Amino acid sequence: MSLFSNGPASRDMRSFIALLEKKGQLKRIKAEVDPDLELAAISDRVLSLGGPAILFENVRGSTMPVAVNLLGTMERVVWSMGLDKAEELETLGEKLALLQQPKLPKDFQETKEFANVIWDLIKARPDLDLTPPCQQNILNEKELNLDKLPLIRPWPKDANTVITLGLVITKDPETKTPNVGVYRLQRQSAKTMTVHWLSVRGGARHLRKAAAMGIELEIAIAIGVHPLLVMAAATPIPVDLSEWLFAGLYAGQGVRLAKCKTVDLEVPSQSEIILEGTIRPGEQLEDGPFGDHMGFYGGIENSPLIHFHCLTHRNNPIFLTTFSGRPPKEEAMLAIALNRIYTPILRQQIPEITDFFLPMEALSYKLAVISIDKSYPGQAKRAAMAFWSALPQFTYTKFVVVVDSTINVRDPRQVVWTIASQVDPQRDLFLLENTPFDSLDFASEEIGLGGRLAIDATKKIGPETNHPWSEVLTRPKELEMKIDARWEELGLGDLNNKETDPTLFGYVIEELLRQKQLK
Repeated sequence: MSLFSNGPASRDMRSFIALLEKKGQLKRIKAEVDPDLELAAISDRVLSLGGPAILFENVRGSTMPVAVNLLGTMERVVWSMGLDKAEELETLGEKLALLQQPKLPKDFQETKEFANVIWDLIKARPDLDLTPPCQQNILNEKELNLDKLPLIRPWPKDANTVITLGLVITKDPETKTPNVGVYRLQRQSAKTMTVHWLSVRGGARHLRKAAAMGIELEIAIAIGVHPLLVMAAATPIPVDLSEWLFAGLYAGQGVRLAKCKTVDLEVPSQSEIILEGTIRPGEQLEDGPFGDHMGFYGGIENSPLIHFHCLTHRNNPIFLTTFSGRPPKEEAMLAIALNRIYTPILRQQIPEITDFFLPMEALSYKLAVISIDKSYPGQAKRAAMAFWSALPQFTYTKFVVVVDSTINVRDPRQVVWTIASQVDPQRDLFLLENTPFDSLDFASEEIGLGGRLAIDATKKIGPETNHPWSEVLTRPKELEMKIDARWEELGLGDLNNKETDPTLFGYVIEELLRQKQLK
């Protein structure tokens, strides 16, 4: 059995949909639904209520059903990974951490564990499918028509219809190393779309190389893949492994790939739909505006134009989509799951960090709460600086709150208490000015350039304070255990402990900044 999964995850999206239906987590809607605004609005309301995944079977203008909200809850995200509980994601992270920074085994047990990881790597290698289902139907460039796909438009001022959960696959023109990412694509015509990716992403780097070589960049879009592949493509872990290998590690078995018909690329053979095309370096069109994960419309940017030459699909294909916007959204659920995977990797890079949490309401990356085992003055500031540089996805984290290891980072009551009781705004706020910033963040004065704030909410020690720090109120463990034992006897058994939902701590930060300005 794989150390990366409790069992091999299924290879295609259809089997995952069947799993959700078996577990009562899928709703089939037979009534006609408009892909323009209506489909996303219905899905958004269901998702906000914690409802099931949806399969729209009658979408206006297309013969294809549309699947949405497949990953709308943490439970479904965990199932997509072939796991049972969210806690198992950290076990997966521990194995990935070992791959990232391998250490010589100290004893037989560590040697055995390392050997198991190597065996998992071997099993995770992709293989080639000579009769791929994704090529059961082949449409050439003349027959290809994007308007026959049930492309959605989620928000009223969106520029056009979009593909949102397609795997965007390119290859380095020199090394031939593939890159797989998840980027938004906007319809421009019946045979063209623009792709919106950041300049630091793999596809953008490949396009720059192709331009320098004076050649077109080949590109493929895989739509309707198993969600596990989406997770792998969204994992920006700095390990020299391909996304296909990551997906194999996640699943406990290799991904089956197929050679494209018109470009020299390989795609998941069980995909519902494959689009094959090329990008001519320098050819761009306006892309946007679109409703984005920040909760606002993004700007208009010139983006690379893709010319599609071929479309292949399975018999009776199912179109997979999602939409962005203010959380909760599917992308937020993905981010929460990935954060659990990152935790052991983060601990390995910054040993004093005991836990960290990125609240969904803070867009799952704008605010982080990290706890540390504090042992020397200034350690909180060091931990915040290390966090910002530990992994690529933390580059755009605006706020870092550092607390002691005794604080539960997932309980906003504890975090707010420790900020209110252990922070002096004129001493404990650490501001970095004019750092690289998310271009979608309109809070900054200059687009793409902004500040970061660290809050030291730890107990102050040594030269950090010139007066004694009082003792925290606690009760003896023996007393707490005695009360636990008598809880039913006291008639209080119906008062169960309830987990507090994670909330945004922005109002606390605003108050701290206000106090600092007053001083």
